[in-house]
Amino acid sequence: MTVRKFAVTDASFERSPGQDGEVFAANVVDQRHGAPISIGFGRYGPNQSLVETIAVDDVMVVLQEQLSVSAEGSTVTASPGELVHMPKGSEITIRSHDEGAVTAYVTYPHWQDER
Repeated sequence: MTVRKFAVTDASFERSPGQDGEVFAANVVDQRHGAPISIGFGRYGPNQSLVETIAVDDVMVVLQEQLSVSAEGSTVTASPGELVHMPKGSEITIRSHDEGAVTAYVTYPHWQDER
């Protein structure tokens, strides 16, 4: 595997599995590339919520706007340049605000394998 660089414009977004709202994911590196991790971008429309139990260890970096992540009775709000670690097994709610949001993520193992 060679060193590669990715931008949001390289991503091919698809509706996040099991979601009806404006929550999209786009892997740019995953098992198809022989990598042990998945790397990609997320895009959230305004005032969207994603509720799920995290099946893999997930690190999300906010690139644009803000997201709030709630788990176990507490909430953190992340802004551009900040990251949120969501450990495997966490019951979380990710909420975008009025402007929506764009993120980058890294998961281990591949999130698609665990669905």
